[in-house]
Amino acid sequence: MVDAGEAVPVTLKREFSEEAMDYLKANENERVKIRKNVTNLFKGGEVVYKGYSDDPRNTDNSWIETVAVNFHDELGDSVGKFKLHAGDDAIGVRWTDISGSLSLFASHVEFMETVAKRHGAFW
Repeated sequence: MVDAGEAVPVTLKREFSEEAMDYLKANENERVKIRKNVTNLFKGGEVVYKGYSDDPRNTDNSWIETVAVNFHDELGDSVGKFKLHAGDDAIGVRWTDISGSLSLFASHVEFMETVAKRHGAFW
């Protein structure tokens, strides 16, 4: 989630570092490496979706808005090198193949379908 006053690009890096790289438990040397790798990965990125998200937490008076960004690693030499470790409030972080049969939270499967189609991948 975006913290009050935080820009979305900063949130993307922070959340990925904390939840997929276990940044909060890393020692200072590991943190330096994580920051460098994540900064390199997040230099690019293509917005896949921005707006209202169909989410079970939505109410008539409050709702979730999402910015989904694709950081594509065609050659596997940036994000593909990361060893994922669940951290913060994440559970079971792992690389996985995507397909239309994925069971994901809220509107997330629609975002993945958009990315697959943009890259000419099987869906």
